[in-house]
Amino acid sequence: MELGQFGIWTTYPAIGQEQAGEAARLLEELGFGTAWLGGSQQLPALAPLLEATDRLVAATGILNVWQSDPAQVARDFAQLDADFPGRVLLGIGIGHPEATSHYDRPLTAMQGFLDGLDAAAEPVPGQRRCLAALGPKMLDLSAERSLGAHPYFVPVAHTRAARQRLGPSPLLAPEMACVLDDDPESGRARARRYAELYLGLRNYTNNLLNHGFDERDIADGGSDRLIDAVVPQGDAQRIAAVAREHLDAGANHVCLQTAGVDGIPRAEWTALAAALRIKP
Repeated sequence: MELGQFGIWTTYPAIGQEQAGEAARLLEELGFGTAWLGGSQQLPALAPLLEATDRLVAATGILNVWQSDPAQVARDFAQLDADFPGRVLLGIGIGHPEATSHYDRPLTAMQGFLDGLDAAAEPVPGQRRCLAALGPKMLDLSAERSLGAHPYFVPVAHTRAARQRLGPSPLLAPEMACVLDDDPESGRARARRYAELYLGLRNYTNNLLNHGFDERDIADGGSDRLIDAVVPQGDAQRIAAVAREHLDAGANHVCLQTAGVDGIPRAEWTALAAALRIKP
């Protein structure tokens, strides 16, 4: 698969599912390599993105193991891959303990889910799946049994550490939320509103504590230092510069999410594509 250096991470509630095809066509026209669909969607939800385009890769960001049956996921993958060869990437994650009543032993759960994919009548190839990995053990598993890692809500420091842990070959595709806003005060306020949910989830906060931040940074909606590191704000050139920092730190691919925009963010995606010098 050709993911490209840059992709876009979005959800159907954000862009409107009825506009999925229009959004996908715009991404392909702008030259983005991959559309990452969040919201714990199952694989068939990628079909509108694929049907509307010729080259765009579509990825789940992520499919939740607690809400999914590996045998059914494997069947869904086989069907999509037959219809759109080489354009489907299965992103898999264990979600958040705060959102799953039976959340227990996440590494074991992920291993069992991968076993199920491998044991299916039509297995999902290892190179066609990636894991939402933050900590060392999940990063190791992503390198051993998948294409690589798709971390979410991470600073550049995590990307650097993840690459060191993964080694040179596996995929490292961090999500990077951003706010395109020329006003520093309103931009940071919008970024802080976006970050509020994630600063209440301990898998993310524990990860931040391991990569240069402390409890004071996490308290009271997040310090300016933390917010600026995880959800950069500014014009498209500023956002592009931080995305390139992730590449310099070892990422192969950066998934940009324009936070706090309702509908298809045409202006934002177009400005980012220009700033990143993406060639359609």
